[in-house]
Amino acid sequence: MTYLLAPVIVILMIMVVVSLVRGIMAFLKSTRTDLERGDAPGASEMQLLQNRMMFTRIKYQAAAILVVAVLLAVAKS
Repeated sequence: MTYLLAPVIVILMIMVVVSLVRGIMAFLKSTRTDLERGDAPGASEMQLLQNRMMFTRIKYQAAAILVVAVLLAVAKS
């Protein structure tokens, strides 16, 4: 079981980093877009992408924590 869960943790960690980088890139683009568009109401496409990427990062982190908890439970018994 340990041999199965270790690669899963690594994959989840990679996905966390990928979603974090995509979220930061969307943040930088949305900042540039906000300066160009002025006082337009509502969220821009980049801001929505930024929110989706950060929420995705949180989901991957939660999944990684659950896998670590299962790994610890298996190692304890």
